[in-house]
Amino acid sequence: MTLVGKRRKSRELAMQMLFQADVGRQSADEVRKTFWQTRDDVDPGARGFADDLFRVATAREAEIDGLLEQHSKNWRLNRMPAVDRNLLRMAVAELLGFPGTPAPIVIDEALEIARRYSAPESIDFLNGVLDAIAKSRT
Repeated sequence: MTLVGKRRKSRELAMQMLFQADVGRQSADEVRKTFWQTRDDVDPGARGFADDLFRVATAREAEIDGLLEQHSKNWRLNRMPAVDRNLLRMAVAELLGFPGTPAPIVIDEALEIARRYSAPESIDFLNGVLDAIAKSRT
């Protein structure tokens, strides 16, 4: 698997962990403890970056959710589809916690994941929110 492939897999896994914590109403520690039990085939590099993204997203949850609410006009977080909400959280965690990754790459990767997991009509919304957040950070 290439570095790009590992990074995308990491982002997908981090989003799944965030989804599990959100929808399953589990604490970050509970998710971290159980999530990897059935995923022993995941590349260690992909797992490491997924864990890092998850840690940033959970540690900075209030900040991330504040940015999402600020930049998603007319949408309350609890009214967004759960997949979109957690995909946004994962991407914003990367924007905040890994400033060495250019924002266009973070956004593009999030949209590629969205094409797999979200509804087609979500793509423009996700792109707009992430672009607005990225611009507000520069």
